[in-house]
Amino acid sequence: MNSERLQRLTQQIAAHGLDGLALVPGPNLFYVSGIHTHMSERPVVLFLPADDDPAIIIPTLEAMKAQDAGIPAERIFDWNDAEGYHGAFQQACAHLELADYMLGVEALHMRVLEMQLLQRYAPGLQIAHAEPALSALRSVKDAAEIAAMEKAIAIAEKSLGRIVPRIKVGLSERQIAAMLTQELLASGADSIAFGPIVSSGPNSASPHAVPTNRTIRPGDLLVIDWGVYVDDYPSDITRTFAVGPIDDELRRIYEVVKMANEEARKAVRPGVSGQEIDRVAREVIEDAGYGEYFFHRTGHGLGLEVHETPDMSQVNDAPIAPGNVFTIEPGIYLTGHGGVRIEDNVLATADGSRTMTSYSRELITVG
Repeated sequence: MNSERLQRLTQQIAAHGLDGLALVPGPNLFYVSGIHTHMSERPVVLFLPADDDPAIIIPTLEAMKAQDAGIPAERIFDWNDAEGYHGAFQQACAHLELADYMLGVEALHMRVLEMQLLQRYAPGLQIAHAEPALSALRSVKDAAEIAAMEKAIAIAEKSLGRIVPRIKVGLSERQIAAMLTQELLASGADSIAFGPIVSSGPNSASPHAVPTNRTIRPGDLLVIDWGVYVDDYPSDITRTFAVGPIDDELRRIYEVVKMANEEARKAVRPGVSGQEIDRVAREVIEDAGYGEYFFHRTGHGLGLEVHETPDMSQVNDAPIAPGNVFTIEPGIYLTGHGGVRIEDNVLATADGSRTMTSYSRELITVG
C-alpha cells in the first residue's frame, strides 16, 4: 500500500462522512494499493475503512499481490474457483461489520455483481458516491506522476515526428493509424492510451471519429489524436495537418483554433476555474464567428485515466490547483468540410502553468 496516499485518503473518507470505501479493479484501486488487477468474472474488492487496516476480497491466484501490498493476512479474504466467491463476501462483510455501514463506492466502476453481494451479506448497508473523496486526492499529481506523463509525452511526440514524413496521399486513415501504433510501441510505450484517432477530409469534422478506409486526398485536413501509457500514466495529444494546399476557410479555422489554444494555456493559473479557462478559448472562437462549431469542452483532466478531473468546461467552477494536469484542446468542426483540433497537456504550477507538450502548433503540410 502507498502509506502516504492511504493516510490522505483516510482523511478524505472521514471528511466526507463515510465509514470506508470499496474499490474495484481500476485506477483508484491501483492508485492506493499498487495492485495491478483487472475487472473480470472473478470479483475483487478492496476495502479501506476510515479507522482500520485495509482488507480485500481477491481470488486465491492473485492473493500474493495483496500480501505484497502489505494487507494483513487475516484481512485477505481469498477464494478459488471450486468454492466460489460468495463465502469470501460473507466472511468479509461479517469481519468488517459492514451492516449499517456508510460505504463509498465508485459510481463509474462498481458493478451490479459486487454491489448486490455486499448488500446481501451486509443488511442495512448504505451506499454513497466515493468520487468526491477520491478525486480530491488524485487530481493533484506528485513528482513521480508528472515524470511518468512527461515520458509518455516524449514518446508520443517522437513517434509522430517519425511517421509524419511517411504520410502520403493515397494512404488510408487505418494505414496511418497502424503506422503510428507500431511506432509508438517500438519507441518504448508500455501500451497505447487509446486507439489513435486519424480522420481526414469530412471525417475530421467528427471529434471522436474512428479510422476508416478513406484515403487522404489533396486539400484535406488530417486530424491525429494519439497517446501512450508509460509507467501507468498517459499522454493525450492532438495535431491537425494540411494534406497539400488547403482552402482559405480551412486555413482560417486552423489559425483561430491555434489562437484559442494559446490563449487558454496562457489563462491557466491557480485559483482560476475550469469554467474560466473554457470561456477564454470559447470567446476566441466565438469572436471569429465559429462559436456554434465548437461543441465540446476545452479540456479534461489527465492522470491514471485519460479522462478524469478537473474539466475545462462551462460547468466546472472549481479552482485549478497546483499539480493539476489536464488537456487544452479547442476545436472547430465544419460538417462535410473539415475540422481542426489542437490539444496540449498542461501542468498547473504554483505561479502559473507549464505546457508539457512541445510538438509544433504551426500548420504542417504532409503528403
